[in-house]
This record gives sequence, C-alpha cells and structure tokens, in this order.
Amino acid sequence: MRLGNASIALQENKADLFFRGIVRFVALLIVVLVCLMAYEMYASSAPTREKFGFSFFFSSAWDPVQDQYGALPFIFGTLVSSLIALLLAVPISIGIAVVLSELAPPFIEKPLSFVIELLAGIPSIVYGLWGFFVLVPWLRGDVEPLLISLFGSTPFFSGTPFGIGMLAAGMILAIMILPIIASISRDVLNAVPRAQREAALALGSTRWESTVIALRYSRSGIIGSAILGLGRAFGETMAVTMVIGNRPGISASLLDPASTMASVLANEFTEATSTLYVSALVEIALTLFVVAVLVNSVARLLVWSVTRQDGGRA
Repeated sequence: MRLGNASIALQENKADLFFRGIVRFVALLIVVLVCLMAYEMYASSAPTREKFGFSFFFSSAWDPVQDQYGALPFIFGTLVSSLIALLLAVPISIGIAVVLSELAPPFIEKPLSFVIELLAGIPSIVYGLWGFFVLVPWLRGDVEPLLISLFGSTPFFSGTPFGIGMLAAGMILAIMILPIIASISRDVLNAVPRAQREAALALGSTRWESTVIALRYSRSGIIGSAILGLGRAFGETMAVTMVIGNRPGISASLLDPASTMASVLANEFTEATSTLYVSALVEIALTLFVVAVLVNSVARLLVWSVTRQDGGRA
C-alpha cells in the first residue's frame, strides 16, 4: 500500500515538474521575443544612427525628399499630448475610484465598475471616429473660440480654431486612459486594510478624513496607475492620428496641428521608399518601444508595492 502511494506521489511530482518547466519556457519565450524585437529595430535603424547620431533626437527637420530626418517634433507631440491627457484624466479617475471604493453602495458600485472596465475594451478606432465626428466639431465651434477669446493673448491658446490639433489629441487620450487609471486606483484603494479606516474613525475622523488617509496610504499605487495610463497614451495610434492633424512641427499653441511618434509611424511607414526613410521611422519606433517598456515597468512596480504590502499584512 505504501509502495503504491509512493508511486502515485512520484507521478504527481513528475507532472508538477513538467508543468513548471512548460510555464518557465513560455515565460522565457516572452522575454526572448521582446529582446528579438528590440534587436531587430536596433539593427534596422543603423543607417539613421550612422548618419545623424544623437542629433536625430534634437533636430526638428523632417524632409523625406532631402533625406533629412529629426524626431524632435514627434517626441514633443507625444509628451505634450500625454501630459494634457494626464492633467485631464487623473483628477476625474481618482474621484471615480474614491466613489467606487468608499462611498457608493454595492448596487451602484458593481454596475458602474463594469461600465468603466467596459470602456477600457473599446477599440481605439471607435474613439477616433467619435473624436473626429463629435469632439473635433465641438472644439472648433464652441470650445476653441471661447479659449481664444479668454486666453488668446497667451501662446498656449493663440491661432485659428481648427478643431484638430494637440488639444483634441490630449482630450481623446484622456478619455481613453481614464478607465485604466480609475479601475487600478479603485483596486489599490480596496487593497488598503480596513483597519486603517476603522482606526481613523475611532479617533474621531470624519468619513472624508478617513478617505484622505486611505488616499495617502495608497498614493504610490495611484501614481503607478497614472504612469500606466501614461504608457497607454504614449503608444496610442489610431485615435490620435485621426484628430491631431499630423503636422511635424513644434508649436506652443495647443490649437495647432501636431504629430506623435505613433501617428507618424501609422501615416508614413507604408510610404517610406528610401532606406534612410525606413531607418528613421524604425528608430522612432525603437524610441517609443524603450520609453513604453520603462514607463510600464515603473508603474507595475509602484502598483505591486502597494498590493504586496497589503498581501503581507493578510
């Protein structure tokens, strides 16, 4: 009997070892694929690096006819549009997360959470079409003329109300990253131990003061969720391409057309004819790839630090 049990245990151990080996192989395969992608982009961008060097990232020239390329307008457009999206989305997302985790009763919290998570799954092309046919006319007819009349003396809101431009791109990105930041912030707030809130209430704090304490406790995770949203904003392509105007220039005005690293790849990669042209686009893709990996890694570490602390207490 004991011998039979030992045989069964040995078979189970072999099955566990086999499953563990398969899982490790798949995980290693993902790392290998990421490294191969980075190597291929690095190798394909060699002509641009040899001709322009680091000046490629600081030059605003983009002239395929003369084979002169610089990534600065696209880096500028990516950073500014993403910053606008964060400024608009983070306060609203935190407010939604507080309502869902602290204030809303279950019969409201569950369907509202489902709707927010559903928004994160909508394809970007749908957001782009909505932005082009609804958001852009609204900005051109109502919002931008008002901004020009109020703040037209500043460089940020001067110019012509085209509708398409940096402001439209930032707003469409804000709508797209809001569900991500809100849902992760809600999970981070739910990870705060209930004892923290109960201790604050026992010491005489109000409901709002206990919520503020929970926000302070989970601030690193909330920052991580915002950085995750920033990573999504960096890599967003189709929705931004449809509303940003796609002009490779640098302008202080948020009303002017611009371009991002993702949008220039979508617009021009199929039209690239010369080797140097393709190499310049690949180097932009490599830059976007590296930035996205770094941003998402930092964000995951911040979110993990909060959830790990709660898991350790449990």
